[in-house]
Amino acid sequence: MIFSLVLLGALLPHMTLTAYVNVGIVNGTEAKAHSRPYMVSIQSDDEHICGGFLVSEQFVMTAAHCYADGDKLTVVVGAHDLRQSSAGIDVKFYNKHPGYDSETLVNDIMILKLARTTKNMKNVKSISIPNKEEDTKAGSKCIVEGWGKQTTKGSPTDRLMEVDVTVIDTKVCEKKWNEKFSSQVCALSPGGFCQGDSGGPLVCKDTAVGVVSFNEKNNCDKPTRPNVYTKISSFLPWIKTILKGVKQDLD
Repeated sequence: MIFSLVLLGALLPHMTLTAYVNVGIVNGTEAKAHSRPYMVSIQSDDEHICGGFLVSEQFVMTAAHCYADGDKLTVVVGAHDLRQSSAGIDVKFYNKHPGYDSETLVNDIMILKLARTTKNMKNVKSISIPNKEEDTKAGSKCIVEGWGKQTTKGSPTDRLMEVDVTVIDTKVCEKKWNEKFSSQVCALSPGGFCQGDSGGPLVCKDTAVGVVSFNEKNNCDKPTRPNVYTKISSFLPWIKTILKGVKQDLD
C-alpha cells in the first residue's frame, strides 16, 4: 500500500501515491464556538498544518505523519477562528510511535508533550480516550472535526468545522482498500475529511477513538473508499507509558 505524504507546507517529500494524508471537513457545518475544547491546531511558522486533540493538560495526540525530523511545531489551544487565536505553545517532546512506517502509515500516531500545562486556560479541556482495547461497532455515529479544506480543490477554513460520519465494518474497509488493517478504524458518509485535518480525532460518544490518518487521493468530495483513522485503543500500553511520565513531570 503506497500513500501520498502531502502536507500543507510540504512537510514531507512528495511521493507518487494512491491516497492523501493530512486531510479538511467535507459536507460539514461550522462547530459551535468553543464546543470542542479539546481541539488544537498544530502549526509550523504560524501556519496550520494538522489537527490534534488534548488528552491531558500537557499532552496532545495527533498523527505521526504530521511531524518530520527537525521540524519545530507549535500547538494552538482553545481556538475556534484561527485568525483570532492566541500564540502557540512550544512542543517539548515529540513522541512518534516507534513502529510508524511513513510508506504504509502503519502506527500513524504521535504524542506531543507541551512545554507548559494548559491547566486553567480558557476554552480548553481534554477529551477521554478508550481505557481498553476494543473495536468501535460498525454503524456507530461519530463526528470528525478540523480546519482543513472543505472540497478537494478548495481552501482551508479559519473556523472549526465538523461533520457526522458512520463507522463501517473493518472487513468491508479492507476490501475497499485491498489492504489488511490491524490497528485502524474506518468511517464513511456524505462527508468526511480532506487536506488539512490529519491528526484530528474521530469522536464517538464523547470519546476519541481514532486519529485522522489518510483518505482517497484527489477525492475528498465523493470518496469511493472509506476514510481511515488510527485506532487509539490498539496503542494503550504505549500511550499509558508516556502519560505516566507526563504526570510525574507535573507533580
